[in-house]
Amino acid sequence: MSEQQPHYRIYSSHLKEKFGQKVYKLPVNLSGNCPNRDGTVGQGGCIFCDEEGAGFQCLPNTMSVKQQLASNKEFFQQRFNAHKFIAYFQAFSNTYLPLEQFKDNITAAVSDNDIVGISISTRPDCIHDSYLDFLQELQQKHHQPLDINIELGLQTVNYHTLEKINRGHTLAEFIDAVQRSHARGFEVCVHLILNLPWDNKLDVMENAKLLSALKVEYVKLHSLYVVKNTTLGDMYLQGDFNIISKEEYTDRVITFLEYLDPQIVIQRLVGKGPQENLLFSNWGTSWWLIKQDIERRLEELDTYQGKNFNYLNGKAVRKKFYQ
Repeated sequence: MSEQQPHYRIYSSHLKEKFGQKVYKLPVNLSGNCPNRDGTVGQGGCIFCDEEGAGFQCLPNTMSVKQQLASNKEFFQQRFNAHKFIAYFQAFSNTYLPLEQFKDNITAAVSDNDIVGISISTRPDCIHDSYLDFLQELQQKHHQPLDINIELGLQTVNYHTLEKINRGHTLAEFIDAVQRSHARGFEVCVHLILNLPWDNKLDVMENAKLLSALKVEYVKLHSLYVVKNTTLGDMYLQGDFNIISKEEYTDRVITFLEYLDPQIVIQRLVGKGPQENLLFSNWGTSWWLIKQDIERRLEELDTYQGKNFNYLNGKAVRKKFYQ
């Protein structure tokens, strides 16, 4: 690798290439529920999830969509002199609500001319044709180009682990959600946790392989954090599982990147947990330092995203007849 060439495909650089300028995400936090909590597919939710879902860094959900976007927009304009934005529906499952309410939320977001895209976080089992059809129609009728991507929480391709963490869906629902989203021309971002206690390095490789085979556009990597008063938190206190070391997490991220299609954009290498009620998060250090460690290790090993991306399009045939 040359010094100028990055070792993985960086999200901020991708956005600048795509839109011709820096683009910032404006988080939107809406009150909601989850089918894995209200009894539709399960009770209690995922074993690691607390009551706030993924919205612990957002504005209060008592504010309207327009109010939240306006407030966050003002902040980014003043701090970064930002001009273009993506409305990011972040907390809970944003397609798990009545269709008309979903339409109102999205329509409110795109009424701002500075919004060039929307990103909708949800679960694979909450992707339905009627919601996707509305988004496609909105995109086609919008007065300016509107980028749309669907964020799907998968966490792992290991369906045994999915059951262990009480995810409430299997791998099939995820594959279906990706295919339906891609059929409308929407990009897909996938969330993965690379250090779930029941996964090993083979699962890490398979995560990368499946996302590459499905041609997803983005991935967000998380490190597992443990919150008090959750099932995972109780298991942690009882010593029911071990969390891998920070060094092994770094190794897993590098392995994942090596097997990943080099065209997939990396939105995040490591996550961060809420500030309160934590039992474990990032080995007691900063997410930023872990990110730097991963990048430093990539440099030391002289390795890069896609180094082992050689398994699609008939690997056996290529190896036997085309080498």
